[in-house]
Amino acid sequence: MMRPKITESTEDAEVIALKALSFLATDPERLSRFMDLSGLGIGDIRASAEDPAFLGGVLDHLLADDSLLLIFAEEHGLKPERIGQLRRKLPGAAIDF
Repeated sequence: MMRPKITESTEDAEVIALKALSFLATDPERLSRFMDLSGLGIGDIRASAEDPAFLGGVLDHLLADDSLLLIFAEEHGLKPERIGQLRRKLPGAAIDF
């Protein structure tokens, strides 16, 4: 018997991205690196947290760092490739994830 294919929605992607943002925010070194690379401050991050394009950028940040991606995926019971699949649901995704 074949299993039904799981389809993720934009909402699923946004939820994972918000979890990723929380994951970054709970560790000062992770958050500092994210802010340094993105050029954003805390206020900018708070103001952008509901923007799907920003959330896509959060997932891009995870996907660009294998060790960070693996830690996040393990802590949230996800396969790393699922995060790449969800990333495609948000604006600005590269097609090679």
